[in-house]
Amino acid sequence: MAASRLIILGVAVAAAGGAGYVAKNMAATPAEVVDTGPKEQAVKLSQVLVLASDVPMGGAVNGHLAWQSWPADAVNSNYITRSSDPDAMDQMKNSLARMAMYSGEPLRRSKLVGDGQSFMSSILPSGMRAVATRIAADTSAGGFILPNDYVDVIMTRRKDSENGASGFITETILQNIKVLAIDQAIQEDEEGRRVKVGETATLELTPQQAEIITVAQQMADRLSLALRSVADAQQKAENEADYLVSGGSRRGTIRLIKSGEVTEVGTSK
Repeated sequence: MAASRLIILGVAVAAAGGAGYVAKNMAATPAEVVDTGPKEQAVKLSQVLVLASDVPMGGAVNGHLAWQSWPADAVNSNYITRSSDPDAMDQMKNSLARMAMYSGEPLRRSKLVGDGQSFMSSILPSGMRAVATRIAADTSAGGFILPNDYVDVIMTRRKDSENGASGFITETILQNIKVLAIDQAIQEDEEGRRVKVGETATLELTPQQAEIITVAQQMADRLSLALRSVADAQQKAENEADYLVSGGSRRGTIRLIKSGEVTEVGTSK
């Protein structure tokens, strides 16, 4: 009996020792793992003024602006940053969009018309003129001519012959002319079409072309606009009606327009 008790007591002592050993290992603090690899550097950010929503050409940018974080390395020198111009949003609240701008696009001052500036004169390229001419549905491709389209200007006038018979002469006096506006609209509607036919087209012309169309408006029974393909927009104009203006005349002459005919009368110097 004494021997069995000693055996049981030995087993108990051994079990207690094993349990203590396991508990000691579980409580031990694990060794720290040292990361010797290269650490990624934080990206430097800059606050850039962007469009929070789409703004159409001629629309006010007020309420459409927001500051957005951009990687500093990707910031263009033309962008407006909060660090260099913290009051920019307030300063530009009365500005208009010189062209259509879209959500998320960084704002540039070159795309804005400042407060108090004329919008049409701001979008007109240097050296060009804006001239308005009356149009109707039957002289403007059925109302399908829109701002930023390119057109030819066709003049139709009556021609009386010597025997008393009458007819018409038609000629293209201007070619590949950009349409700046139809009535007061300087862009398409949201669905890309006009909802009514305009009565006045404003055209982008050189000074010489402006003189040509001014003379033609006095001579013509009708001026029509012929819509051109967008693929032809870069073609150079040829054979315009330069003979209508004094730029090609001799000095000391006056051009007279009578019954649709152009004549030159000499003057004394």
